[in-house]
Amino acid sequence: MHAYRLNRFDTPPELARIAPPTPRPGEALVRIAACGLNFADLLMLNGSYQDTPEPPFTLGMEIAGTIERLGPETDGPAPGTRVAVFAGQGGLAEAGIFPVDRIMPIPDAMPFEDAAAFLVAYGTSHLALGHRARLQPGERLLVLGAAGGIGLTAVEIGARMGAEVIACARGAAKLAVAKSAGATHLIDTETQDIRAEVKALGGADVVYDPVGGDAFKAAMRATNPGGRLIPVGFASGEVPQIPANILLVKNLDVIGFFWGGYLRFAPDILTASLSELFALYEAGGLTPHIGATYPLARAGEALDLLKSRKSTGKVVVTM
Repeated sequence: MHAYRLNRFDTPPELARIAPPTPRPGEALVRIAACGLNFADLLMLNGSYQDTPEPPFTLGMEIAGTIERLGPETDGPAPGTRVAVFAGQGGLAEAGIFPVDRIMPIPDAMPFEDAAAFLVAYGTSHLALGHRARLQPGERLLVLGAAGGIGLTAVEIGARMGAEVIACARGAAKLAVAKSAGATHLIDTETQDIRAEVKALGGADVVYDPVGGDAFKAAMRATNPGGRLIPVGFASGEVPQIPANILLVKNLDVIGFFWGGYLRFAPDILTASLSELFALYEAGGLTPHIGATYPLARAGEALDLLKSRKSTGKVVVTM
């Protein structure tokens, strides 16, 4: 079968032919239909992501497809079941084997492309804003990188939770996408100053940050006393160093959040969150935004688009 493989760090991945995998006890073989790309896939290319396996390995963290068969003595969804999986790796391939405890059946009416774009983006924003940041109706939520795969879902979920959402993104086209997802206020980071604009709106109560770097620093200084900042990634490439004196003077909370970590220490919280999100999707309350799709043979172009930051929403590779 075909798979998009990384053979060594800091060398380009390549499409290769490998033997089809065989599921072991506790695993299922999934015929993959679509794979959603994440910024973490780019970090894996040089080994800088916290959960990067040793090469060689197949890229692709989240997938959707159909159960083909279960491993020996394994209870799980029956063959033929349509599922989504947060795989961590192995998604950019025509098939893969995954632990059955990471597999979730998806609604019958959910296209595979939507399912492959769903778990990480919506799961991150839902748990980060509700469980960790304790976002309340009427609070002002500042979303950095608001047109990206993660940020756009934070706009959508924050608005559903009753927040007044301020969306920060580069350029009018990206801001238009954020507005359609429910943003009340728009800040163009190419031409406007985040700190000044947010303070003019009354300051932020909660900051959702997948960007880091200077954007985080500006947002922190525009956060109201008693506010919460929740970093979920560092797409700028810079991990901000947080001055404790500002936290002290303004009584701020900085709340770390890593969605994948819940698989290890609190999987029931993650599973309950995803079940709620799938129910919202079925009821028409969530609309995944897929900015671009590519076939597996052009997976490299899909990763380049993600790296360029020119995409909106999620980039999905189809098999």
